[in-house]
Amino acid sequence: MARVTVRVLGCGDAFASGGRLQTCFFVDADPDRLLIDCGATAMVGMRQFGVDPGLVDTVLLSHLHGDHFGGVPFLLLEAQFVSKRTRPLVLAGPPGTRGRLLQALEVLFPGSSKLAWRFPLEIVELAPGRSDRFGAVSVLPFEVEHPSGAPAFALRLSCGAQVIAYSGDTEWTETLPAIARDADLFILECFAYVPQPKFHLDFQTLRARWGDIGARRTVLTHMSDDMLDRLDRVDVETAHDGMLIELPDGAGRLDGHNS
Repeated sequence: MARVTVRVLGCGDAFASGGRLQTCFFVDADPDRLLIDCGATAMVGMRQFGVDPGLVDTVLLSHLHGDHFGGVPFLLLEAQFVSKRTRPLVLAGPPGTRGRLLQALEVLFPGSSKLAWRFPLEIVELAPGRSDRFGAVSVLPFEVEHPSGAPAFALRLSCGAQVIAYSGDTEWTETLPAIARDADLFILECFAYVPQPKFHLDFQTLRARWGDIGARRTVLTHMSDDMLDRLDRVDVETAHDGMLIELPDGAGRLDGHNS
């Protein structure tokens, strides 16, 4: 597995601050292709940035808020009725993922929760501290602080020798350094510039704890207007929709610039 790329299909918050799409990252660790989170606008991001939904083998969900998993019903129904997918698809998320997905399907498209899927669909419940393997990619969840009606996870993906860490949504927790340690890429939530609201990270807190974050490269995501309006004061790389991050030999390179 010589080359891993991450395409940012959405790096916005729940409220489309700055006109950004909701959280979704496409990881191409050929031959394995995964989504990290699948916000309500995920299909828009895939169409806009040239990612074929049929290439996705696995969807990893950090937690069950709509801006992180609300795109899953649309992904499934596109596979069922438009592209007529036959390849297996795995959805992996916190305990409760199956029930929440069926509820979302039924609310959005009544009757769809009872569909007989034309493709093999597997739903895996992740557990903190237990590593699960999806193809050649192993995923280790860490529980973080973000109430969402089910456990909220940060995720650490090992793609061969390369590691991608993802904070999910959380306030500062002492597990974050363990998640980020020696990762080639740490995708880190930074909702606000100053501490607010609870259960989210902010730039001032991160700056004070920066020495504890041992990732080789960190990219901030999930930014509100409070953060976006102050990017001229931010000395850390920030994500933008459509960004392509390459991690050859465990060291990333950015196609584009901070915005």
